[in-house]
Amino acid sequence: MLSRIFIFVAIIMKAKKQQPIGIFDSGIGGTSIWKEIHSLLPLEQTIYLSDSKNAPYGQKSKETIIDLSIKNTEFLLRQNCKIIVVACNTATTNAISYLRKNYEVPFIGIEPAIKPASILTKSNKIGILATKGTLNSSLFEQTSSKINQDVKIIEQIGEGLVELIENGKIDSNEMDILLNQYLQPMINQNIDCLVLGCTHYPYLIPKIQQITGNSVKIIDSGEAVAKQTKNILDKENLLRISESDQRNIFYINKDKMILKNILKEYTDIIIDEIDF
Repeated sequence: MLSRIFIFVAIIMKAKKQQPIGIFDSGIGGTSIWKEIHSLLPLEQTIYLSDSKNAPYGQKSKETIIDLSIKNTEFLLRQNCKIIVVACNTATTNAISYLRKNYEVPFIGIEPAIKPASILTKSNKIGILATKGTLNSSLFEQTSSKINQDVKIIEQIGEGLVELIENGKIDSNEMDILLNQYLQPMINQNIDCLVLGCTHYPYLIPKIQQITGNSVKIIDSGEAVAKQTKNILDKENLLRISESDQRNIFYINKDKMILKNILKEYTDIIIDEIDF
C-alpha cells in the first residue's frame, strides 16, 4: 500500500515539474524579468500575461492594484502555473501580501534594489526612479527605512515613462525630455547609484547611461528575481528537467505588435492577443 502511495506521489510531482512558470505585469515591462528567468532556466515553460490595457498600475489606488493582481493571478492559475512571478514593482509592493495569504502557489515579488545600492554607494546618495504606486507603498517605506541612515535616498516618480514604452516610443523626443527632466536633478545631487524601481525601465538603460555617464551605477532587480525563482523551485522540488514540449507563451490584452517588437530576437515564442 505504501509503495503505491509513493508511486502516486512521484507521478504527481513529476507532472507538477512540467507545469509552467507564470509571470504577470501591468504591461510589457516584465519581459525584462522574463528574459532573466529564461536565460537562467532555459528548460522551464513560461506563461507571461501582459495587462497592457490597464497600464500603468503606478497611478492607480491600492484597492484597484490588488483587484487587477487577483485577476492576473487567477488567469495564470487557470493555465496550471506552478509558481507566479509578480513582475511589477507596483503590484508587488501593493498586492503581494494579499496574494500570498489567499493562494497556495508560491509567489516571487519585485522590490526596488535599494539595499544593494546602499551598500555600493560611495557618495551616500542613491537615486530611485519608480512609479508613484511603488514609492507611496508601505512595503517600499519599510524597505527604505532599514538601510543605513547615512545614505540619502532621492526619489523620482517616472510619470509618463511606462506609457511611452507601452506605445513603442522608447526612442522618441518625449522620452529624451522626460528622462533628462527626471535624472538631471539627481545627478546634480551627486548620486552614484540609480535604482530602477519599475520593470519597464531596464529598456531605458542605454538612454539613461547617455545622460548619467559612467559615474552612476544603474541597478535593477532582474537577475536577483531569476535567482530567487530558481531557488524556490529547487526548494519545492519543482525544477523542470525535460526539454520536450518546452513552450513560452505570451498573452496581451492590447496590440501584440509591441510585444513582438520588444521580443523580436526570440523566434520560438508564441504571442496571442486575448480579451482579458
